[in-house]
Amino acid sequence: MPKRRTGRIFALGIALTLFCGSGWAAAKRKEPAKLTSEDCLACHGDSTLTHDVGGKSVSLYVNPQTFKDSIHGGMFACVDCHTDVKTLGHETPPKKITCATCHADEQAAYERSFHAKEIRDGNSHAATCVDCHGSPHELLPASDPKSRVHHANIPATCGACHGQKFVMEDGGLGAQVVASYSQSVHGHAVAAGSEKAAVCTDCHGTHEILDAKDEKSPIFKFNVPVTCGKCHEEIAREFKESIHGAAVAGGNWQAPVCTDCHGIHSIKSHTDPNSPVSAQNVGQLTCARCHEGVRLSQEFGVEGRRSTTYLASYHGLAAQRGSLIVANCASCHGAHYILPSSDPRSTINRANLVKTCGQCHPGVTAKFVAARVHVDAPLSADAGSKAVRWIRQFYLTLIFVVIGGMLAHNFILWRWKIIQLRKVERDFVTRMPRNYRWQHATLIASFFVLVLTGFALKFPESWFTELLAMNEHLRRLLHRIAAVVLIGVSFYHLFDLAFSGQGRRLLRDLFPTLDDVRGASENLLYHLGLISRKPTFARFNYAEKAEYWALVWGMIVMAVTGLMLWAKVLVGNHLPRWWLDAATAIHFYEAILATLAILVWHFYQVFFDPDVYPMNWAWWDGKMTLHHYREEHGLDATVFGEAAEESAENAAHPQSPDENGEPAKVKHE
Repeated sequence: MPKRRTGRIFALGIALTLFCGSGWAAAKRKEPAKLTSEDCLACHGDSTLTHDVGGKSVSLYVNPQTFKDSIHGGMFACVDCHTDVKTLGHETPPKKITCATCHADEQAAYERSFHAKEIRDGNSHAATCVDCHGSPHELLPASDPKSRVHHANIPATCGACHGQKFVMEDGGLGAQVVASYSQSVHGHAVAAGSEKAAVCTDCHGTHEILDAKDEKSPIFKFNVPVTCGKCHEEIAREFKESIHGAAVAGGNWQAPVCTDCHGIHSIKSHTDPNSPVSAQNVGQLTCARCHEGVRLSQEFGVEGRRSTTYLASYHGLAAQRGSLIVANCASCHGAHYILPSSDPRSTINRANLVKTCGQCHPGVTAKFVAARVHVDAPLSADAGSKAVRWIRQFYLTLIFVVIGGMLAHNFILWRWKIIQLRKVERDFVTRMPRNYRWQHATLIASFFVLVLTGFALKFPESWFTELLAMNEHLRRLLHRIAAVVLIGVSFYHLFDLAFSGQGRRLLRDLFPTLDDVRGASENLLYHLGLISRKPTFARFNYAEKAEYWALVWGMIVMAVTGLMLWAKVLVGNHLPRWWLDAATAIHFYEAILATLAILVWHFYQVFFDPDVYPMNWAWWDGKMTLHHYREEHGLDATVFGEAAEESAENAAHPQSPDENGEPAKVKHE
């Protein structure tokens, strides 16, 4: 190559090298140095630094020490996340940082979660990254005891939202779960410092928290055994092999999983009497929820009435009495490893019953365990159940015939003796005229129909409900007919009080006075032996007056509230809905008060008072002996004046003997 040409090429290379080098040096001089965290904290470490966002002052303060101690502060500088910040004193606010920049997998899982779905649906209270982990400037690793997502702090972190009613209402959920968990066996263990006890994330997951209806959710019904099995491996293995586990694996929604028996958030130890799997509750409540009704029988051929037949046995009766050692369902069938009786491994397989029963009854033989345990006399077809059924029928018939005959015999004797006793009495006064006896009979009959038909609705499992043996339509009809009758006789009574001389006198005699207060105190003092003179009363004493006016008050209250409930649509359309709730409560408790008052107060006056025992017959024939009337109502001058006149007349004109040859008795009516 010619020297001239070579020299030109060399000169050109030198020129290009110098040009590029000078350009690189110039560019290097123009590019500012990377900002350090200390540079940023020179301003943001000022606790008074704020920024106006939409008219609201927002703090821009970052605690230097907290940031330094955080997981981010130990690894990154501020500008590693805030990459758009190049210089100090930046006038343009940095762009919002997304956690997905570094945590893409976690962000993707969160986007599939229930929380993210709620945010997309407009629920501003749904949790985001900072709600659980805290601010990025103070975020700590999960291994740090101070971290919000440390195992011991998870319940409090989740509870910050899930324990607030106003927060959970937006998602259609309740806030009780946090309180329930805190009282559970898991909650108590975590509070005591356990690092193994389950917290929220162990069951629900961390970032991809899904709705319980989602098949991918760890709390989806068919996934619950696997979720609980992460901690309870041996129990999960037993459950998987059990009849329940096999049914769950087969997609049977009726089969129970862990939470169906133990509860969800309020899981308690089996030794806790409030636990659904405690010895007191497992046979009476928990197993009965599935095995008592006929639904399993209709769908899968599983026998029903297992709880009823258990409770009727000695085991069940002793359990209801509070025994903690008597056998319950789990004692015989097992707790988690429950197998059908046809399985050779089952504790209730015929070949294993001696061993199973022998746990409580040492020395039992095959003959002892041959009988059925759940004896269902009306339904079962085995020899033992048939024998019990025939014995039951025999004794029910025998009881009806024998006791019925005894009652009939005693009634015949009682009636004859009462008639003879009444014949001995000579003089009577009329205590209750026929008009009032009919009113009283109508009142008492309608009252007891109302009591029985009303309480039959409130207590559908009671003995008197079974005694009535009527459907709801008939019960409701009888209740309303009785109500109309009771209100009708009440209006008739008011009419009688207003427009008849007898009624006006009755009202005057029943009107309370200050003498009734004196009479009540003196009567109690006399019967306590503190004074020697027994008080006397006029036509009605304080007890009878109190009962009458209590009846008036009760009638008004029951009639008004009863009519409100009868016309509930009309009332509910014109008054606040809670008026009907208040009327229901008043109607119920007033009914209890009235019923107890009749049984305790009125029945004593009529039946149990020794002065009238066995009965005050005034309600039947209206009569009361003159002697008894004088003892009780000695101040009633009107009656005694009439009695004296009739006695004088009878003395002047003696009556002929009656059909028995005895002088006729004088009856002052």
